[in-house]
Amino acid sequence: MKALVYKSTGKVMLEEKEKPGLIASTDAIVKVIKTTICGTDLHILKGDVKEVVHGTILGHEGIGIVEETGSNVSNFQKGDHVLISCITSCGKCEYCRKGMYSHCRNGGWILGHLIDGTQAEYVRIPYADTSLYHIPAGTNEESLVMLSDILPTGYECGVLNGQVQPGTTVAIVGAGPIGLAALTTAQFFSPAIIIMIDTDNNRLEVAKQMGATHAINSSQENAIKAIMALTEYEGVDTAMEAVGIPATFELCTQIIRPGGKIANIGVHGKSVSLALEDLWSKNITITTRLVDTYTTPMLLKTVTSNKLDPGVFITHRFKLSEIETAYNTFGNAAKEKALKVIISNEL
Repeated sequence: MKALVYKSTGKVMLEEKEKPGLIASTDAIVKVIKTTICGTDLHILKGDVKEVVHGTILGHEGIGIVEETGSNVSNFQKGDHVLISCITSCGKCEYCRKGMYSHCRNGGWILGHLIDGTQAEYVRIPYADTSLYHIPAGTNEESLVMLSDILPTGYECGVLNGQVQPGTTVAIVGAGPIGLAALTTAQFFSPAIIIMIDTDNNRLEVAKQMGATHAINSSQENAIKAIMALTEYEGVDTAMEAVGIPATFELCTQIIRPGGKIANIGVHGKSVSLALEDLWSKNITITTRLVDTYTTPMLLKTVTSNKLDPGVFITHRFKLSEIETAYNTFGNAAKEKALKVIISNEL
């Protein structure tokens, strides 16, 4: 089968690989129909995620058709159309029983990380019964790729951890797909103000179309001064970091009001300074999180009831044979005006 392989820092290559087979009785083999590239994949390419070994097939998002199931898989059968979760959960360990599926002792984020992932013609899904979701008939399947990762990540790590409430003020630093997913799902709670901060005017314009009340280009104006002016010089109730670099996290600490919540979403590859000499007395809460995907069923219902359209995140489409070009497009998002790219298998 064809698969996108992580060769070395900064290098991926489409190669012929052996089709995966069942290893455990709880596995399923899924024929991948559509997948995408995540910002986390770019962090892997930069060397930020050290545990990803060279030779790994990347990708942790997608939809597909069940090809084969192990003897202990009861919820799925050959031919089922499924949504692949970025998080694998056994459903039985201590962390799974707490709903912290990202820390499953036998799973968590392993696809395209610790085991081969979805940027291929086929993928093995461990613990299929608790790591796949049935796709309702008549659903726009392509758009559901956004439910593999970015929408539950933005919602759980940003909106829920940031405790967004009606009438509150929210700032989201980073208007990439994850930041826009947080913007979209924050509106479930009707905050009064949602401020998007980025250096890309195109993404900021998209953010305004998706519901941001204000957009600030931090390369063209002083973001701190602008946010303070918008919040009566108090700062925001919730600040979400959706980039994964020191400067954006530190900006969040500079715009938060007393009693506010800083919700980190981004994947960080470098240490971040924490100015406790300024923050210790402000009663703020800082949260970190790897998405647990426990909200995926709710988000899926929201999509199927036409309350949420994940298709708005898709800007480019490629065939699997073009996936190296897709990486270049996604990696140069500002130039290419790219948000999420869809990669389709030619099966």
